[in-house]
Amino acid sequence: MKSLEAYYYEKEEPVKSCLLALKAIIQNYNLSLEHKWYYKLPCFMYKKQIFCYLWVEKKTQTPYIAIGKGAHIQHPDLIKGNRTFTAILMISPDQDIPKQKIYNIFDIAMELYL
Repeated sequence: MKSLEAYYYEKEEPVKSCLLALKAIIQNYNLSLEHKWYYKLPCFMYKKQIFCYLWVEKKTQTPYIAIGKGAHIQHPDLIKGNRTFTAILMISPDQDIPKQKIYNIFDIAMELYL
């Protein structure tokens, strides 16, 4: 199994299922997004640039989507912190994934790549 797929399957439940669902949601958003192992991260690239990546917050084990160019997006659910490039959207693995919210944020992000 290559590193990209191993990233998902090495996680414990319910984080593993959440990440796999997020992967499918992202891939279904735009068929032009390339799923790639980049800088040791499971990234989704658009026009050879990072559109987003999936990661898990170490302390709480909460999955999140880091939105490339997210620092330029104003959305109440995005957390910027000290980040200069990305903003993150935390996803609870114990609740329904807010697919429409994700797609709304992706629509805003996609404008930054055009």
